[in-house]
Amino acid sequence: MMQQPPLLCFSVCVVFLLSVGHTHSQYVFKTEYFDAKLDHFTFLSNATFKLRYLVNDSYWSPDTNAPIFFYTGNEGDITLFAQNTGFMWEIAPEFNALVVFAEHRFYGESMPFGNKSYDEGNIGYLSSSQALMDYVDLIAELKHNHNKQFPVVLFGGSYGGMLAAWMRMTYPASVAGAIASSAPIWQFPGMTRCNSFYRVLTSAFSRVSHKCSDNIRKSWKTIDDITKTDEGKSWLSSTWNLCEPLQSSENVTALRNYLDNVYANLGMVNYPYPTDFLAPLPGHPVRAVCKHLLEKDLKGKKLLSALFQGVSVYFNYTGNATCLDYASAYQPSLGDNGWNYQACTEMVMPICTDGKHDMYEAIKWNFTEYADDCYEEYRVKPDPFHVRNLYGGKHISTASNIIFSNGELDPWSCCGVLHNVSDTAQAIVLADAAHHLDLRASNPADPESVVEARKYYRTVIQQWIFQ
Repeated sequence: MMQQPPLLCFSVCVVFLLSVGHTHSQYVFKTEYFDAKLDHFTFLSNATFKLRYLVNDSYWSPDTNAPIFFYTGNEGDITLFAQNTGFMWEIAPEFNALVVFAEHRFYGESMPFGNKSYDEGNIGYLSSSQALMDYVDLIAELKHNHNKQFPVVLFGGSYGGMLAAWMRMTYPASVAGAIASSAPIWQFPGMTRCNSFYRVLTSAFSRVSHKCSDNIRKSWKTIDDITKTDEGKSWLSSTWNLCEPLQSSENVTALRNYLDNVYANLGMVNYPYPTDFLAPLPGHPVRAVCKHLLEKDLKGKKLLSALFQGVSVYFNYTGNATCLDYASAYQPSLGDNGWNYQACTEMVMPICTDGKHDMYEAIKWNFTEYADDCYEEYRVKPDPFHVRNLYGGKHISTASNIIFSNGELDPWSCCGVLHNVSDTAQAIVLADAAHHLDLRASNPADPESVVEARKYYRTVIQQWIFQ
């Protein structure tokens, strides 16, 4: 498995986050399938596959030209996005909207070649541009069935938010506007510094206390120092109650990667109320972790003992875990393979650390090594400028009818649009908010920034619909 940070962080932090997430069954939908073209960019083949989408028409009033609310599915099973995007469901009755969640090709059940979809020769049909055309054609089909040009409003979070923004920019005739939440469309070479993700992540921990982030920064070398001996490995295995004892340097590396992933996920789901995505977590989970790391002079075994108490908030908040299973977190799911392929072709997202402005040790971004790993794994060579050339990079001043929202606590805000790019392509920075919190269902603990943003979205959507 490739160990480059971009593959690791985006696929595990986002795909894994959703692939093991718990769902909420209050949202009801029908499962439908659409015959999508396998290759939208050739006239030589008419091959199709079944693209899954979820639909709810109980609020819809097609005779009144009511809108279609369309979620641009990202890298995971679409049912999980449908059950965790409560904002769409909350406002659909107000607008008498048709609710549609479209699945991204090569994820969930939308596998063009079944269990051979990731075979060499088949997986090449996986790309963002092919997925966008799937959505364009599905929208056209939905309109054709009623012989009306219903206004379409896109919603998407994270990679789905990137797709929503790119779709509005690329196919404006198909959609009226897009809410692109936590969409890091500038996390590509030449657009954002590679250390930005971890710098913003660290700031979420430092907001609680600089002692917390400082202690995490010290812990990496402490782990290495203590695990240099068999006695140290045994001590850490016992103290941390590891399911698989540390017996090799590979085990230690896996544990370090697990911790990296834990901190990134905590930063993304740093919500003000309890959630149960990867595991049950309290509200403000970063604060809960940091309260164990507030002593200034922690070092050695005392530091690692305190760190374990903090990490326990993540893996054992309920007290039901029998041990810390750091190894299983890196058993890739089918969705992980899909995103890793995309990261090895078009989604080249440089990520590095400098050890000064983040709570990590310095790790450089090495594109040559990254590309070599990709070729070894998939026999493809990544194009670092594909996304910029295809979707415009930072030259998007002609974009219109897009809201780019980013939570200031979200590490992916590093690479999103934080300032208005045109009169109607607006940026909203949400104070005290984490990863696409604004698209989740309303909660009494939501920060005021999110409450007000949702009110504004309603107003803007109304304007888009009647343009």
